[in-house]
Amino acid sequence: MTLTVPTSNRSALRWAISDVLVLARRNLIALLRIPIALVFSIIQPIMFVVLFRYVFGGAIHTGTNYVNFLIPGILVQTTIFGAVSTAIGLAEDLQKGLIERFRALPMARMAVLAGRTISDLARNVLVLLIITAVGVLVGFRPGGGIIAYVQASLLMLSFAYALSWGFAFIGLAAPTSEAAQAMTFPLIFPITFASAIFVPVQTMPSWLQGFALHQPVSVTAEAVRGLMLGTPHGANTYVSLAWALGAVVILGPLAVRKFRQAIK
Repeated sequence: MTLTVPTSNRSALRWAISDVLVLARRNLIALLRIPIALVFSIIQPIMFVVLFRYVFGGAIHTGTNYVNFLIPGILVQTTIFGAVSTAIGLAEDLQKGLIERFRALPMARMAVLAGRTISDLARNVLVLLIITAVGVLVGFRPGGGIIAYVQASLLMLSFAYALSWGFAFIGLAAPTSEAAQAMTFPLIFPITFASAIFVPVQTMPSWLQGFALHQPVSVTAEAVRGLMLGTPHGANTYVSLAWALGAVVILGPLAVRKFRQAIK
C-alpha cells in the first residue's frame, strides 16, 4: 500500500520551508551588513580564552592540562551566549515594526521564528570554528579525533538551538532589544558560571555542587569535553540530548504562543 501526501500539503510545506530559508538568509545578510555585531560576538569568547588560559589557569587544578579542560567549556559557553542573539534580534524586529510587515505578506507565520533561530545557529557554527582555531593556537589539543569533534559540535549546537526557543520567548516579551539582552543575562550567567565550564564541580562549595553537577550546562560541557578529549563521559551525551529535547518541547510552544500574541 502506497501512502501519498496530498499535493496541496506538499506545496504548503515547500513554501513554508522556502519562507524559513528566505528569512534566515535575510538575517545573515543583515549580520554581514553590521559586522561589528559579529566581531564582538567573537571577541568576547576570545577574551575568556585568554583570561582563563593565561591569568587564572595557573591557579586552577583539574588533574589534566587546563587548556584542554577549558576550551570545550568555552565552546559550550560561546554557543549558549550566541543563542541569546535570538532574543535580541526578535525584540529589535518587533520594536521596528518589521514583524507587523511580515504579517501582511503571504508567508508562513512560523517562518519568522524558525528563520531567526536557524540564522543564529549558522552564526554559532562560524564562531565555534573560530574559537576552536584560537584554542589550538593557545595549546588546545583534542585527542578524540575529528569524528568526535564533529559529534561534540553537533551536541552543543543542538543544545544551544533548543535554548534559542526560550530566548525567542524573551525577545517577544521584551519591549526593546536592550531590555531583551538585560533579561537574558540573569538567566544564563548562573548556569554558565556555576557549572563545569571553567572549573571542576568538585572544587565548589558542597551546597553548590548538587546544582552545578546536574544542571544542563554542566552535563553538556562534560559530554563535549569527553568527546573532544577522548575520555569517558558516562551518559552525559544522552542526558544533554534529553535536556535539549525537553527544552524544545516546552519552550517551543511557549515561543509560538507569544509570537501569536505579538502579531495580533
